[in-house]
Amino acid sequence: MEEMKKAVISILGEDRKGIIANVTRILYEYDVNILDISQTIVSGLFSMILIADVSSEHCDFDRLNQALADEGKRLNVQIRVQRSEIFEAMHQI
Repeated sequence: MEEMKKAVISILGEDRKGIIANVTRILYEYDVNILDISQTIVSGLFSMILIADVSSEHCDFDRLNQALADEGKRLNVQIRVQRSEIFEAMHQI
């Protein structure tokens, strides 16, 4: 069995309708499974962190990254996607 590939997806920006719906729609289109999620709104600022399984053969990581970046521009929020192994390596002491 192939090892699971994970990504860390972060969304940050002014709260508005449709952020979660549009981001999760794109994840569904790329056959991405959400493993863990945390979302909060503080003083009108929306933030969400997702841990996602991007192992599917239907998930082209670069195209997913671009689709989410494009949607972030459309929604006027910042969306960052990082492979979890890179994220974890950057945050180890």
